Amino acid sequence: MSLASRARVVAAAGQRQGCPAPLEAGQTLVGDTGSMDYVGRVPAPPLDRFIDDVYCLTGVPGHRRISVSPMPSAHLYINLGEPAHLWDSDPSVPPAELTDGWFMGLWTRRFVLEYPTRIHLVGVHFKPWGLSPFAGVPANELRDRWVPVDALWHRSVDRMRNQVGDAASAAATLRVLERELRSRLVEAPARGLDLVQHTGGWLEASHGAIPVAALSDAAGVSSNHLAAQFKAHVGVTPKRVARIYRFARLIESVDSLGPVDWSELALTAGYFDQAHFSKEFKDFTGRTPTEYVALRRRFTAEQGFSQPGGPMPVE
Repeated sequence: MSLASRARVVAAAGQRQGCPAPLEAGQTLVGDTGSMDYVGRVPAPPLDRFIDDVYCLTGVPGHRRISVSPMPSAHLYINLGEPAHLWDSDPSVPPAELTDGWFMGLWTRRFVLEYPTRIHLVGVHFKPWGLSPFAGVPANELRDRWVPVDALWHRSVDRMRNQVGDAASAAATLRVLERELRSRLVEAPARGLDLVQHTGGWLEASHGAIPVAALSDAAGVSSNHLAAQFKAHVGVTPKRVARIYRFARLIESVDSLGPVDWSELALTAGYFDQAHFSKEFKDFTGRTPTEYVALRRRFTAEQGFSQPGGPMPVE
């Protein structure tokens, strides 16, 4: 699994440790994080073109409040337990109580998520462009927003709840979710989605290091056309997607157990201006690099928080 993919998987609940080996379609990952059980897998084709993984998360969270930085992913959560709560880093956005299920488009700023005392959650990590053929609305209407599932998929949460039941295994729950996803996948992709998927794959493989001009030249389209298609299917421009991939690579490269050479890590991730790196890091995490790694070291030593990067517990 790529660095960006692992970062997206970690965003499931701030509990799961990154998987060191690639997962193929249909292969299942089972994780135990103390009092949390994680079962996830890459769905079978054609869903794997748009989805990084589907997962089921149950148990008692080691940390109920987590701070989530921008990651290259859109999300679907079906909450089978008690409500969760979300606070946007934009103070003008009111907090939300997240009950039955919600979609989240690509998120470009950090937010804080508070889980209930016990989690029973099934979810999907879409590729940045992956929500487009399922949602039925322009991606820019979902960017930096959480939308109730039933607002887009009428009565789907109740149907999945009825099929799952209280005693269903994680594997059975994921089968119900995948059936729902297959039934919602449009047969004919919308105009421009193939272009976005193709060029988005280049951004993922390069961790956002390909210049946008080179990306559009390689695709044989203008930069303006590519930007318009990304806005329609991702919600942001390819430049913004590249920034998020670049940050995901950086944050996954931090070794909280050893010395951190921020200049070298930033340069490797594609940051060539130290001032810009410092500002973006603070924007994305709410902390300076020094503050961030100190907190990572503190929480890494705690039982139940061993992930290599991604969300951080809130003090």
